[in-house]
Amino acid sequence: MPNTGAEHSTCFIVAYDIPDDRRRTKIHKVLSGYGTWTQFSLFECFLTRRQYVELKAKMARHLNTKTDSVRFYPLCSNCLSRVETVGGDPPEDAIAYIV
Repeated sequence: MPNTGAEHSTCFIVAYDIPDDRRRTKIHKVLSGYGTWTQFSLFECFLTRRQYVELKAKMARHLNTKTDSVRFYPLCSNCLSRVETVGGDPPEDAIAYIV
């Protein structure tokens, strides 16, 4: 397969269960730089292989592997096109910028 120079991205659903508020906030901030917050402990991230490795490394700095859990679910394009949302709007970051 020829290399076109363009990196392919994959949609990952990233779900986390972190009991400590401080660590959970840090993980949320890291994930915010890579994807969209769609549920309270869930992000949708379109990542290249390099971004995936980078994200996992950044998150590892803040995780306690004895108490915290993070799961990465890759979605193929066929599965992504079949995603359904039922119910209310997704959460929004409560950041306001005043200029």
